[in-house]
Amino acid sequence: MFIASQKRKENIAEYLLYMWQVEDLIRANGLDIDRITTNVIDRFGLLEEQRKQMIEWYESLIDMMRRENISEKGHLQLNKNTIIQLAQLHDAVLKEPRFTEYSAEYYKTLPFIVELRAKAGENKQGELETCFTALYGTLLLRLQGKEITKVTQSALTQISRFIALLSHYFNLDSQNKLFKED
Repeated sequence: MFIASQKRKENIAEYLLYMWQVEDLIRANGLDIDRITTNVIDRFGLLEEQRKQMIEWYESLIDMMRRENISEKGHLQLNKNTIIQLAQLHDAVLKEPRFTEYSAEYYKTLPFIVELRAKAGENKQGELETCFTALYGTLLLRLQGKEITKVTQSALTQISRFIALLSHYFNLDSQNKLFKED
């Protein structure tokens, strides 16, 4: 909760990846708040009020996951909404001629997105979700100590650059500084 809040303010991409990790953490603990409290929350060494807030946060996420029927897979609507916001910003920035750096990064990334979407088969995702899925999948591979090929690393470097720029623009937009006339 505290980490998510900080990441949301500082870097929307890191926030989204963190929230996907939290979803998986909740699933790994069987959507059981007692297990989450023991395995996750108690390890933070929080003051009692903070501990209570974190338990309530996890309980609310568990409740949402159950209500949204994503106990086994999928993402919370609040996380889907974040991707929708990013996609709307992405579309707006692409239409604006003064954001040539962004357009260039997007078009450098597009072949990787197309390739990843082709590999996904039936699981068709939007372009940005495809990027986030690739980044999250890589995070999981690294956590498992699995090797990442140079070709894959090259693609991920480009995807990361693109998503980092989008995140930067998201922060500027949230401060009403992105589309401000010079």
